Amino acid sequence: MAELRSQILACSQCSHLVASRQSVVLGVGDIHAKILFVGEAPGAEEDEQGVPFVGMAGELLTKIISAMGLSRDSVFITNLLKCRPDTQGPATGNRKPSSDEIATCLPWLDRQMDLVQPLVMVALGATAVEGLLGKGTAGISQLRGSWQTYRGIPLMPTYHPAYLLRNQALSEKRKVWEDMLQALEKAGYPVSAKQRGYFLTRD
Repeated sequence: MAELRSQILACSQCSHLVASRQSVVLGVGDIHAKILFVGEAPGAEEDEQGVPFVGMAGELLTKIISAMGLSRDSVFITNLLKCRPDTQGPATGNRKPSSDEIATCLPWLDRQMDLVQPLVMVALGATAVEGLLGKGTAGISQLRGSWQTYRGIPLMPTYHPAYLLRNQALSEKRKVWEDMLQALEKAGYPVSAKQRGYFLTRD
């Protein structure tokens, strides 16, 4: 992993991203994790700190992982892109990575997967799902909750934490939580009755 890290840090294939980035955001967590989370790309805060999922969405992801009975140190968290997609003007605002950028960077994720060898992958959001499964796949609302496969590894598509920040309906939180319960079970983790009851609507 240290060797791969040095290779990714030296990557200059996307010259426009190299020119605008502050950091290369590799990934954090256990390099032998059973569950690997994949987002789309670093945002401004991630680019500044060099760590994936550190803003408000990252805080929510940390809470979700904690509710799963795990910690950020016991899973592996990374993105399709290791560099922040460049934006016009100041450091605020983020843009969706292009298909060419994803195709260029995806081999780095594949090599991370080969080293971590997770039992389960969780794709966070529509862009991550599209990047892993291809443009012709169904939308995130159709795919979430149903197992897919990426390079032979079970892949659970779910909503991005940023979506839950925008839509805080209990029903939407429950959908993501049901996806996490499936991921836990597939990875061989125990699930308690208390965990199964999280975010259920009350009659």
